[in-house]
Amino acid sequence: MLNIHDLHVSFGGEPLFEEITFRLNAGNRVGLIGKNGAGKSTMLKVIAGDIPADQGSLAIEKDVSIGFLRQDIDFEMGRTVLEEAYTAFAKARSIEADMDKINQQLATRTDYESDSYMELIQSIGDLTHEYEIIGGYQYKGETEKILKGLAFKPEQFDKLTDELSGGWRMRIELAKLLLEKHDILLLDEPTNHLDIDSILWLEQFLQTYPGAVVIVSHDKMFLDNVTNRTIEISLGRIYDYPKPYSKFLELRAELREQQAATAKNQQKEIERTEKLIEKFRAKASKATMAQSLVKKLNRMDVVEVDQVDNAAMNINFSQSIQPGKIVLELEQIQKSYADKNVLRNIDLMVERGSRLAFVGQNGMGKSTLAKIIVGDIKDYKGKVNLGHNVQLGYFAQNQAEYLDGEKTILDTMIDAADDSNRVKVRDMLGSFLFRGDEVEKKVKVLSGGERNRLALCKLLLQPFNVLIMDEPTNHLDIQSKNVLKQALVKFEGTLIVVSHDREFLQGLTDLVYEFRDHKLHSYLGDINYYLEQRKARDMREIEKNTKVDTSSLSRKRDTTDSKPSYEQQKKIKSLNNRLSNAESEINKLERDIKKMDADLAANYEETAADATFFDKYKAKKKSLDEWMKKWEEVSEEIDALD
Repeated sequence: MLNIHDLHVSFGGEPLFEEITFRLNAGNRVGLIGKNGAGKSTMLKVIAGDIPADQGSLAIEKDVSIGFLRQDIDFEMGRTVLEEAYTAFAKARSIEADMDKINQQLATRTDYESDSYMELIQSIGDLTHEYEIIGGYQYKGETEKILKGLAFKPEQFDKLTDELSGGWRMRIELAKLLLEKHDILLLDEPTNHLDIDSILWLEQFLQTYPGAVVIVSHDKMFLDNVTNRTIEISLGRIYDYPKPYSKFLELRAELREQQAATAKNQQKEIERTEKLIEKFRAKASKATMAQSLVKKLNRMDVVEVDQVDNAAMNINFSQSIQPGKIVLELEQIQKSYADKNVLRNIDLMVERGSRLAFVGQNGMGKSTLAKIIVGDIKDYKGKVNLGHNVQLGYFAQNQAEYLDGEKTILDTMIDAADDSNRVKVRDMLGSFLFRGDEVEKKVKVLSGGERNRLALCKLLLQPFNVLIMDEPTNHLDIQSKNVLKQALVKFEGTLIVVSHDREFLQGLTDLVYEFRDHKLHSYLGDINYYLEQRKARDMREIEKNTKVDTSSLSRKRDTTDSKPSYEQQKKIKSLNNRLSNAESEINKLERDIKKMDADLAANYEETAADATFFDKYKAKKKSLDEWMKKWEEVSEEIDALD
């Protein structure tokens, strides 16, 4: 289907790929893996024709179509979800328009015996036949089926895409690609914006996809469940094996061990031969033998051991100053939207050196409580008391989105630095793998993982002794996750981590708080102890709302598990996503309204002079009321299911 030969790509004079050759065939489901910045997304762009190669050839068989799910997408304003999804059937929609025109003409004409009328009859017949052949009568049903698989509800079909978040727009783009039935699918981080049920649905869809699929993802389970081939990009080369991700890693390790053993034996043979050559050269009678041995060495193919890119971030989270014994105390914290509580009468005391994990389903208040602690959310009830000498460090879940895309990496750091650490900025960037001219790159061209690395580096510019991290592993490659984890293990301060990643949390925290039923449920142990108490194999079961017997402080298991049906699980997951989206919108609107109130109070005459100010204010208020109503409706649905 597609053949790449001797591909070379460079950026700023530095080679990214060299001599890359591989072929894609129907049925290949390729996991394209590598470290952040290795060039995975660039490879997809070259295959899609978005950017040219410096050297080499890319040959595609005739009539082969390529679909590319990019990270950055553009939508035409004013279309509904269905209308946007229907653009995948441009040919069928065009024929529909032609048929409508002809039918309108036929309805108004009366010259039934004329040649022109008969030509219209012939045309409508030809168009109807073509429409049937290309599946025109099925495309609307197929569209609804795909959208439902990606967690869209029928009541959302007529919603304008302008009102959707970036994640939901990405789902529509994915739906369009799946509906277009391309011969080759290029998917760049397709699971980033999907809930668990949608991921499971996509796994099943791709497992039977007849064409070729190339997937860039850091989701190990997704890659193992979908792919049958892995291509790793490392140090400008590729390693290509017909195995899914985990088996590929095992095979690569075995092959490197074999190469190392062979290379070691060969080196011994070379050294022995060289000694013989030196020995025989001294004797005239052995000169011929010495020459023969020299020729033997020259003909020998030296065994090379595959290089491994061991470059990794160098992170050191240092405690700024020693805080008091009690670093944080929460008293009767309540956070409500309309008359529904997210958090209800939360009491929490955190001692110096504690290591806490916040876990639980989306929308249960984990990120909300983190934001309350650091002061990002101020409209709550209760008290947050910080201890003596406490300095908070905070990594938000969408931290990378707050970076200015038009700034360079270096400017981002310099602008955030102060006089005490500005001279260290370049060294800090180097420890996060931003070296040389790379620091002059604009933030907008960085991959998701590179942006997260930059956000982590920026975090280190401020002093802290209590570190709160909300989903810090998003977009990070596996090696970077491990480096981050080791740095957090060594951190001597107080740590609070919001995460759903069991592997990341293992050995990192020693006290788990589950957010459930508007309250905190404590588990005096690590993440494995928590899952044992919840009778769950992994975090997926918890997130899918599996019903299990729980006891926060007891190891006894007195009751049996009860699981909701598959359809109930899907509905609950969808409702939780909608709840989380509503909370985000309400928080944003409340902040906007509070700022407008402050502007009006600080400078009434100037602010009121703006003719549009009060219209905007009323619109914000109205929107807030609508979102609160939506939140209440979704909460009631969740309560009813529970």
